[in-house]
Amino acid sequence: MPPSRLALANEDRACPLRVTGHLVDEHTDGAYAVVKFDAACAATVTQLAVDYRLLFDIDPQHKGLLRLEHASGASSAIFGPDSAHQILSVRDAPRWRQFGDYVRHGVWHIWIGFDHILFLLSLLLPTVLVHRGGAWEGRATFRAATLEVLRIVTAFTLAHSLTLTLAALGVLSLPSRLVESAIAASVILAALNNLWPLLQRARAVVAFAFGLIHGFGFASVLADLGLPPGALALSLVGFNVGVELGQLAIVALFLPLAYLLRNGTFYRRVLMAGGSVAIILLATVWLAERALDLKLMT
Repeated sequence: MPPSRLALANEDRACPLRVTGHLVDEHTDGAYAVVKFDAACAATVTQLAVDYRLLFDIDPQHKGLLRLEHASGASSAIFGPDSAHQILSVRDAPRWRQFGDYVRHGVWHIWIGFDHILFLLSLLLPTVLVHRGGAWEGRATFRAATLEVLRIVTAFTLAHSLTLTLAALGVLSLPSRLVESAIAASVILAALNNLWPLLQRARAVVAFAFGLIHGFGFASVLADLGLPPGALALSLVGFNVGVELGQLAIVALFLPLAYLLRNGTFYRRVLMAGGSVAIILLATVWLAERALDLKLMT
């Protein structure tokens, strides 16, 4: 099979494809080539086989988004290198498959969203420490550290879930450049608070406040689907669940290791202080690129 291929078939009959549009979509993190296809099946459709392998040979992060409209409603599917061939049922379309697709997409998005990850890590780094007398010292128990992590992650989750939902449903909207610039600024401020802990007891408040902005960033992933309300709601819930699972995986890897290292100089000087400085420098570059439309990193 050729590496770049897009085909749809209604059981044993092909459904002809036609290109309906192509454009370059400018985002703050780069330009995206978008090609829109349309296909109409002349015969009655019960199952639709979709084979999508376009660009996977040169871009493993490329995704194909499908909106399937039929008499009983609409559904969607996401195609990636590990899900290039899918059989879609038109009658009684399996909602669980659509839900699962968006769960996987949400997990993947948080894992490749380095600005979201660095913001989360900036908040997590001091959770195993307590600032007393002008210095950091390790928390007494793993339970105390876990409770602090739960406070922060819960606040961040509630906030970004709220704005993700409102933005995806079209209730609220902010310019992409403003959102992406604000996300970069939130990473800087969270890391600065690790060096000068002015808001140590209010980290959950910080997580909630900036989580509202990050929710708009998550919503941009779903913005181009154009699904009707019923299908969008299911996709939205699945994507949100995926984001949370991705976050929990990061926390599960971070917390035990950070707790074991918390009392050592390596953690406090290298990981906490040095890591925060590195995060600030990288996020400052992101902020300059996004706010001023510069290309400082390639």
